[in-house]
Amino acid sequence: MNHHTLPPLGLILCTGFVVPWLLVRARWVQQVPRLALAVWVASGALFAGSAALLPTQLILPSETGHRLSDALFALRLPPPGQLLELSPLEYTALGLGLAVLSVPVTGFVRALLRARRRRSRHAETLRLVGRYDPGLGATVLDHERPAVYCLPGRSRRVVVSSGAIDTLTEPQLAAALAHERAHISGRHHLLVAAAESFASVFPYLPLARHGGTAVPLLLEMAADDRALRRCSRDALATALYALASGKAPREAFGAGGPSAALRMRRILTPHSVGHPVLWGLLTIAAAGLAAAPLIIACCSFPN
Repeated sequence: MNHHTLPPLGLILCTGFVVPWLLVRARWVQQVPRLALAVWVASGALFAGSAALLPTQLILPSETGHRLSDALFALRLPPPGQLLELSPLEYTALGLGLAVLSVPVTGFVRALLRARRRRSRHAETLRLVGRYDPGLGATVLDHERPAVYCLPGRSRRVVVSSGAIDTLTEPQLAAALAHERAHISGRHHLLVAAAESFASVFPYLPLARHGGTAVPLLLEMAADDRALRRCSRDALATALYALASGKAPREAFGAGGPSAALRMRRILTPHSVGHPVLWGLLTIAAAGLAAAPLIIACCSFPN
């Protein structure tokens, strides 16, 4: 067996099992959600790339596998002429790797298209029953239950119910609108689609199973942090309390929802940024050390 299968195998075990185990037990993730999101995204990308690399290394001879590992770790693409001179076995390995990689990519594209169709249908409904308020910069729906949500993507817009306008004070409404605009400007729907598709493609993988629930919550916390740049903690927390019972469509981001209580407690609890960042970097380092033995074992073999 090609010993250059050890690095991708180590990365698969690290990103697919070790990293999610560390993240779901870490306290720092809720204090620095953007760093935690970066770890989830990087883990998903590394897992998919390693899963595509592993079968190619299984069928390649050791010398060819070594050249492939060197090119990938050095981020050095071969010249186009060299791609035309590959052997039939190398073409087979390349096709197999691309086939494996196409599975999560196809799932991601399908999730995006499904969500886009749902948002388009909902946007058509809003054009019929809603009215645009230039003062709020949002579409107003006549509904007694307080709700604030947004449609990201091409149909981007913030939607406010008349019940929310009547219930929320001006600072609270501004905080809720800032939260929703943070979702739109941050393109958070892309990460939600990635997490959902990854969980459907790899339903029994800890990375996909835990990431499917952790990523949406972290995105809400990241939007809260972005909104706090323009509003006070009290205004955002009380707005979440008033909107907690409101429900947003599946294809939208809602300011309230079931995570409101956890987010309110987080917003009203002061915390230091430096200490959680340090713990986050230590978590990443610990995950990297888990793959180190296999990578060192690979390098110890003669090429």
